[in-house]
Parts: sequence; C-alpha cells; structure tokens
Amino acid sequence: MRAPAEGSDGAEQTLLQQMGGVSGLAYSAVPIVVFVVVNSLVGMVPAIWIAIASSLVLALVRIIRREPLQPAVSGVLGVAICSFIAYRTGDAKGFFLLGIWTSLIYGGVFLVSMLVRWPLIGVAWSVLNGHGFRWREQRKALTGYDLATLAWTIVFVAKFVVQQWLYAADETGWLAVARIAMGYPLTALALLVTVWAIRRAGKVAEQAREADSGGSDGGAGTGEVTPARPRHEMG
Repeated sequence: MRAPAEGSDGAEQTLLQQMGGVSGLAYSAVPIVVFVVVNSLVGMVPAIWIAIASSLVLALVRIIRREPLQPAVSGVLGVAICSFIAYRTGDAKGFFLLGIWTSLIYGGVFLVSMLVRWPLIGVAWSVLNGHGFRWREQRKALTGYDLATLAWTIVFVAKFVVQQWLYAADETGWLAVARIAMGYPLTALALLVTVWAIRRAGKVAEQAREADSGGSDGGAGTGEVTPARPRHEMG
C-alpha cells in the first residue's frame, strides 16, 4: 500500500490511525469513567472488574466493526495493568499511576531526542513512511520537527505535573477529570503542530528535489546558447 505523501492530507489520517482514530480516543475514556463511578458507589474491587469488562466489550466492538486491532489490544492491556496496580497499592488512585509515570518517561524521551538533534516526531514519521532522514540536513525541516517534538514534550510534562499533584492530594475523582480533559485538548493541539511540521518538511524536501533536478540539467535553463557553426563549415 502506498504511503501518503509527506506533507499531504494523509498526515492527519496516518497519525489518527496510529492512535486508534477518533473512536479510539473516545473509547479510552470509558473504562476510566466506569472505574471512578463504580469505585465511588460500591468500592475498588468491583470497579476493577467492571472497568476490565468494559474494555473487553469495547475491544469486541472494534473487532466487529473491523477497526484496527492494535488500539483495542492496547486498551485492554492498559486497563488491566492499571487495575493491577490499583489492587496492589490498595488504593483506587493507583489506577492512574501508570499514566502519570508514563507521561514523565515520554516527556523525557521527547526532550532528549530534541536535544540530540534527532527529534522524535521526524524520526517516527520517516520510519512510518520510509522517507529517509535527509530532512536533518535541511534547517527549516529540522526546526519544524523540533517544534512538533517540543509540543509533545510540553503535553506529557504538563500531564505529569498536574496529575502527580492530584495524586499526592488524594483526589481520585479529579484525577479522572484531568486524565480525560488533558487528553483530548492537548493531544489535538500537539497533533496540529505535528501536521504543520510534516507539511513544512514536505515543502522543504520538494524544494530541495527541484533544486537538485534543476542543477542536474547542465546548461538547460541556464541561459547558455550553443554557438552556431560558421557558414563556411556547413555543407
């Protein structure tokens, strides 16, 4: 299958597909809401089992609708691991520990990749579409990917700071609100910056290709005129 051209409208579609699409973003909120509501009504252990059951039902729905399987599997595993942590810690707020520390790790990885001049957004997009890494030699493209990587760094660090503060304050309900509320808006903003960076890099790459092809034409298009042969040499 042909990969979408770099900088095209396929960028948005490809990125959304990797996240499970719009429905995947919505499905990810359901087990969180179920866990918090059931925990407040009947306790943590029933909340754990019902949250896991809801994630399984959502995975089954995705399979029936023939949607990508990877987000469904990731969703079930994520809820199962979060539930196990909550059970082991004996506290409902432990359900959010995985997300909190994962945000910190992701933020650190994105930051380091930017500092070593291999911005993760550019690397991921190149690997995903097989475009290579020539964009690292093009300053405007590299700057665009740096900004996109910085946007994701800010998103993950903000999630960690806010949710860790709520975790320390034992605010389980507000942890769920923060998890969902910070998920959609911040992810949307980071995606906008990412798509802009991909389009910017695509334009820079196209300009570089045009310059290379123009320089390889020899005298064509340079204004040089081949001198005519003297008349006495003709015939």
